[in-house]
Parts: sequence; structure tokens; C-alpha cells
Amino acid sequence: MTTPLQATPRLRVPVTEHDHIRGPVDAPVTVVQYSDFQCRFCGAAYPNLAEVLRQRSDTVRLIYRHFPIANVHPYAESAAEVAEAAGRRGRFWEMHDWLFEHQDQLDPVHLSLGVEQLGLPPDELRAEVDRHEHADRVRHDFVGGIRSGVHATPTLFVNGTRHEGGYDVAELLAAVDLAANA
Repeated sequence: MTTPLQATPRLRVPVTEHDHIRGPVDAPVTVVQYSDFQCRFCGAAYPNLAEVLRQRSDTVRLIYRHFPIANVHPYAESAAEVAEAAGRRGRFWEMHDWLFEHQDQLDPVHLSLGVEQLGLPPDELRAEVDRHEHADRVRHDFVGGIRSGVHATPTLFVNGTRHEGGYDVAELLAAVDLAANA
């Protein structure tokens, strides 16, 4: 929480066409999520954010940015890189959903099976991850999060201001509605 003398942290890296966007590009409310695929709190927020997008489909767009906390979550960086490799093939959100729905299966063997389940070429994606072809993208998101005051996951920004509330559906809907009517 911020004290009365502290300003609420603001998003320092603007949303661009290079971000992963779910929802209408011109939505009046933008939620930027800094997240870690292996974080159980991010996993708990995942269905709630999906529900907010469903209930406010004309109002909200969700931006996903990587914030893998590798010293706590050993598979978070490789999961982020796999998501980027899938994104390179136009399948980021499918991989994103699979990763959150299988958080207990992010080790290399299960991750490869997940890639196969989505119909992606497992050998190609594994080679890209082994070469860390997408590490710069993941690092860029992470550094942007640090610049914006992110220190834990999930961290959400609603129209550029850090969301200080919880992640249940009612609180998220209230934050979105408040931003839409501001």
C-alpha cells in the first residue's frame, strides 16, 4: 500500500502494437498485467481476468507482460520464452492459457507435451528456447515492470495506474467500471 505522501505507481512503459493484447484494441480501459506463469497467485488471477474480459468485452483490453521471478519459480523464464515462441507463430494466447491451466506441468517434458497438444512444432520451439531467442523480449517486459514499480506478481495497472486492490472478479470489475467512467 502507498502512504498518503507517496504517489500511486504509474505504468512507465506505454502499450504498443508489440504487446500481447486480448480484447478490443480501442477499448476505453486497458489492464496491463505483469505476470509469472509459475506463480500460483497469477494462476488464481487468470480465470478472474478472463471473466472480466468476458463480462466487459467491449470495455476492456488485457495486455500481458512477462515478469518471471526465476529465483522462486525455476520454470518461469522458459515458460515465458515458450509463450513468445508460440506468439511468433500467432499462438501466444493459446499457449498463455495452456501454461496457466497446467501450472504444475511447466518442466521441460510436460511443456513439450503442451506444445504438441496445441499443434505447434515442439522441436522448433525447444530449439528457440534452448538458444534463448526470445529472452530479450522477456527481459524487456521484466525491466519495464521494474521501472513501473513492479516487485511481485501479479501486478496490474488499470489505465496506467497500479491497481492496489485484490484480484477477485468483483474487485476487478469495480476497478474497470471506475476507470471506464472516469
